[in-house]
Amino acid sequence: MKKCIACGMPMEKAEDFAGGNLSKDYCRYCARPDGSMQSYPEKLESMSEFVIRTQGLSSEAARAAAAAMLKDLPAWRGVAGRN
Repeated sequence: MKKCIACGMPMEKAEDFAGGNLSKDYCRYCARPDGSMQSYPEKLESMSEFVIRTQGLSSEAARAAAAAMLKDLPAWRGVAGRN
C-alpha cells in the first residue's frame, strides 16, 4: 500500500490518489484542482484546518501539530520548518 508523500494518508483505492491516477505519489487531499501537488504553505494550512476540525486545538497549537506531522514526510524534507 502506498502512502501519500505529502500527508502520509494510506492510498488503497484509485479514488484515494490525486485525480484517480495510480502513478501519483500524493493523495486527492494534497492535490490542487488542476491535479498538481499543493505547496508546503498550502498543505500546512489545510492540515492545520484538519487538526482544528478533528482535534479541537487552537490555531497556534494546530499549526504546530501540523508542522510536526509534515516535517518527516518525503515531500517536505528540507522544506518543513518554514512555517
